[in-house]
Amino acid sequence: MKKIILLILLGFTGIALLGCNSTREYVVEGENLASANLDDNYRTYYEIFVGAFSDSNEDGMGDLQGIINRLDYLNDGDPNNGKSLGIDGIWLMPIMESNSYHKYDVSDYKSIDTDYGTLEDFAALTAACEARGINVIIDLVLNHTSSAHSWFRAAKAAIRDGDLTNKYIDYYSIVTAAEKKSGHAYEQIYDSGYYYECNFSTSMPELNMDNPEVLAEIESIIAFWLNLGVSGFRLDAAKYVYLNDTTKNIAFWNWFMDECKAIKEDVYVVGEVWSGDASILPYYESFSNFDFGMSQNMGAIATTANSEDTVNFFVNYLCSYRRSVEAVNPNAILTPFISNHDMNRSAGYLSVTDGRMQMAANLYLLTYGTPFLYYGEEIGMKGVRFATSNTDANRRLAMLWGDKDPVMDPIGTSYDREDQTNGTVKDQLNDASSIYNHYKKVIMIRNANPEIARGTYTQLTFTGYSNFGGFLSTYEDSTVGVFHNTSENPITIDLSTYTEIDFSVIRGYAGKGAASLSGQTLTLDGLTSVVIR
Repeated sequence: MKKIILLILLGFTGIALLGCNSTREYVVEGENLASANLDDNYRTYYEIFVGAFSDSNEDGMGDLQGIINRLDYLNDGDPNNGKSLGIDGIWLMPIMESNSYHKYDVSDYKSIDTDYGTLEDFAALTAACEARGINVIIDLVLNHTSSAHSWFRAAKAAIRDGDLTNKYIDYYSIVTAAEKKSGHAYEQIYDSGYYYECNFSTSMPELNMDNPEVLAEIESIIAFWLNLGVSGFRLDAAKYVYLNDTTKNIAFWNWFMDECKAIKEDVYVVGEVWSGDASILPYYESFSNFDFGMSQNMGAIATTANSEDTVNFFVNYLCSYRRSVEAVNPNAILTPFISNHDMNRSAGYLSVTDGRMQMAANLYLLTYGTPFLYYGEEIGMKGVRFATSNTDANRRLAMLWGDKDPVMDPIGTSYDREDQTNGTVKDQLNDASSIYNHYKKVIMIRNANPEIARGTYTQLTFTGYSNFGGFLSTYEDSTVGVFHNTSENPITIDLSTYTEIDFSVIRGYAGKGAASLSGQTLTLDGLTSVVIR
């Protein structure tokens, strides 16, 4: 078997060099999977709140040019030099014109908010990303618009003036008092007998998806952005298009996907259905969905990383959930994540110092599908919505670059900067033991072993072990084993007792310790994960 070059670290010595921007190479036996050209939707995405990421013009607001300036941090275009984080997908939170800081109430669907730049800036960003092999998806908020949208302003004016034939009235879910639905929120339009549906906020009127003219507008919006170079969309509030009517929601989203695929066959779409697993599953008929059962402090990832649940539980949950999803859609791709812009940041309940944050990263990055990191997660940023300061802005704080980037926290934040205890990007880049270099290492392992993200899983159950477990994954006649030790002590185990697969090489390990393989006997240090073939 020929020797090939892989930039996969075989321990912290390797990652120390990579963290220092070294191009030192490591030689192992095996097929060169690190350089495989896998142009598909199995990627590692990075969620960015543009306004808090990086400021290019010193106005305190993050912008699109700021992201362009930071692309070398995310992905410098060379997957083999180990100098960047290694993500190959970006999700931009809403970038369209809006009156709010978060921009989830759109006032013009074919625009870039002036806080963030111009359409030319966006085109430059997508071009720069394409050159580096990065796909870009954008938040698309279709359930509602801003009350400042020209459609809604025209509808309100028409009702005020008694012009009930105005077409924009039917753009929204506008009803009489007798037509109100139980469990739906409404706001009266002036002192008329008409009300508009607004389940999120009175500033967010709901669109009427039964109107063919609204659907035509959506078709135009889809084409506009796909033709500008986006790879797809993240769909906000996917279950609210028809509140409490899953059947109609899925019919709408199937239509939406048909329209997308007519323009871009390989479009990537992921939906937000913030519910339990059973409620998420039906939406996999239409597109991928964020797997909320894995997220937050009581999700499957964090509870396993914190040793509240066994690794066997996590593997069983992962495999069972995947089977359930594939029963709905055999081509579905899971979307694991720990936290996002609507949740408390994960470094608040996963300790970086104790290695639990690192184990959580291992659990979800070394698994099937398309994982999503939330910006700053890789440096252990913190942020929480306090009971005394009930604002999501505290979860969307300015990225901690440590290099005098002028980007500021969003309006309404009350989180004390002194509570950020894990350091900045600058602090961590050349620190071999930093959480940043751990994330980079795990992403490299993932990228070098496509079996992990794309393979068919074989669940292994290790009876008698509570903190050790894993699975096999087979892709294109190649099988790897992924194993985790969430205890603080080394574990030695004869794998031949549990599988007939003969392992011969360690592809990479990450965590507080190391891994070794003697025949079929694996020794794995505490708070460490390993990939073997």
